[in-house]
Amino acid sequence: MKLYVHPISGHAHRARLFLSLIGADAEIVEVDLAKGEHKSPEYLAKNRFGQVPILEDGDATIADSNAIMVYAAKKFSRSDWLPEDPAGAAAVQRWLSVAAGQIAFGPAAARLVTIFKAGFNPDEVIARAHAVLALIEAELEARDWIAADHPTIADIALYSYIARAPEGNVDLAAYTNVKRWLARIEGLPGFVAFGKTPVGLEA
Repeated sequence: MKLYVHPISGHAHRARLFLSLIGADAEIVEVDLAKGEHKSPEYLAKNRFGQVPILEDGDATIADSNAIMVYAAKKFSRSDWLPEDPAGAAAVQRWLSVAAGQIAFGPAAARLVTIFKAGFNPDEVIARAHAVLALIEAELEARDWIAADHPTIADIALYSYIARAPEGNVDLAAYTNVKRWLARIEGLPGFVAFGKTPVGLEA
């Protein structure tokens, strides 16, 4: 397997982290976004959206970080990470949707402002980040993991951009349950850290 990534992409990190957590052997290929490698004809032939990450596994090419985690969980029969029962699968899917929605348009977007000078309104995206963090903080009040009594791909989908939210000027100080949850993920065997960028509150 080959996983195409960029080191400061939270989407790429979540895919890389999950493969490491389940011990899946994958060659890591860094895509140089600054040089436009993700817009080259060769790369666009793999993913028309021109985004990282991509997973190549034999004849299969999987784009989208959440889809990659689903693929890997199914390929390696890891129902501990992606439940097979309807209620368990639905609980995980709910949080995959949050990762693709409120997380992408909240803490991830706030980080894009500080790293890439993205044209989002900083006050708006920071407010969105705090709104979703407050919901996650409440969800974690009575549980250690977001979708089950053990870690699932839902936790991994949420992790990267929340862990690096301070890079987008989103302060995590008030979110005690979230910080404990981040530490639990970071303590899992096979954890791979998401590199820090000296911007925002981390500057």
